[in-house]
Amino acid sequence: MGTARLLLLCGLLLLASGCADSFVLPSNHDAISPGNLRRGVLEVNGKAVEIWITRSPGAATREPAAFVLYFGGNGDRADRWLEVVANGWGNRPVEVWGMNYPGSGGSEGPNRLAAVGPDALAVYDALRQTAGPRPIYLDGSSLGTTAALGVAARRPVAGLVLHNPPPLRQLILGHYGWWNLWLLAIPVSMQIPADLDSIANGSRCRAPAVFVLSGADQVVPPHYHRLVVNAYAGPKQVIDVPGASHNAPLPREAGDQLQRAMDWLMPSK
Repeated sequence: MGTARLLLLCGLLLLASGCADSFVLPSNHDAISPGNLRRGVLEVNGKAVEIWITRSPGAATREPAAFVLYFGGNGDRADRWLEVVANGWGNRPVEVWGMNYPGSGGSEGPNRLAAVGPDALAVYDALRQTAGPRPIYLDGSSLGTTAALGVAARRPVAGLVLHNPPPLRQLILGHYGWWNLWLLAIPVSMQIPADLDSIANGSRCRAPAVFVLSGADQVVPPHYHRLVVNAYAGPKQVIDVPGASHNAPLPREAGDQLQRAMDWLMPSK
């Protein structure tokens, strides 16, 4: 069988089986010790959505003044990263909630991208009941930025911290299409739900946002980050991290910049 025919056959098979879900949202059922995190479960559209909760060092001995809703990268889990995220908010007194995507951790599947947006809004709405009038911030990494922007376009938020945001349709077509002659990329991109369109959602957002962009990102090349940054309609600060790969930890200088930018998002009273 020729290469073109083989690729076409693979594309049709993947399209029939929901390839965007498998490509963008793999399941993760690794055994993870949650440490001191608190677990919660919400019922959304008849299925369980797992959330994890902790507090920043600044809220260890007092009530939180604000809340943070965290969305992680694809194939990852909130219970793996929530302590790190909470520590990143330092002395700011916040309670941090994190959602596990459908089909990962204790969130019931199947792992469908179409469920990410509704699940994220349901978790936000539950958090709003807890937060009352206190502000809610969103913190997202990679795929998690698509959920965060989807929420921010539809609910009031006080601010966002977004690491390496992908515009999924454009990324799949432009960066992952050439090697398969777009026979796979086109059907995959067509399956990205409209509520995860970061360019459209960003154009509807008015809350202040901090973007952290890795300059040597090979998963989401910097050109694609900029499409989301440029579309974002609210006030924004951009922290460029030259030489950093997609998941690289922030060097000290960039970490200091991020702390100053978070002070801009959440000024102390």
